[in-house]
Amino acid sequence: MADPQNPSSSELQTHLDSLDELMAELGDALRDQDWDALVRLNEQIKPRVEPLMTSLETGQIDPELVRTRLEELRQFMDAAGEGATRAKAEAEQALKGVNRNRSAAKAYQNVSTTRPK
Repeated sequence: MADPQNPSSSELQTHLDSLDELMAELGDALRDQDWDALVRLNEQIKPRVEPLMTSLETGQIDPELVRTRLEELRQFMDAAGEGATRAKAEAEQALKGVNRNRSAAKAYQNVSTTRPK
């Protein structure tokens, strides 16, 4: 039986591959601006990083392998935050446009219905 405190190199590679897969999915979701997928994928980050951090703490994995992935993950998260901020600003502008159109339509309706005959 495998010792959870001493993962084999194949188990470590599986954890690295799993994190790489997650980062690819994050990249796809970010490119597509799929905010629901980003939220779902964000929930998977900690469970996929924790085994690598444990192996790092016990000296069972090259720190550079983990560092490069964590740096890339940080860049994804920064980009996702910026994308979410942009999407929010675009949504706010769209709502302002809808409100302006609604106000203009009401003003036109008021003018057209209160005209003396």
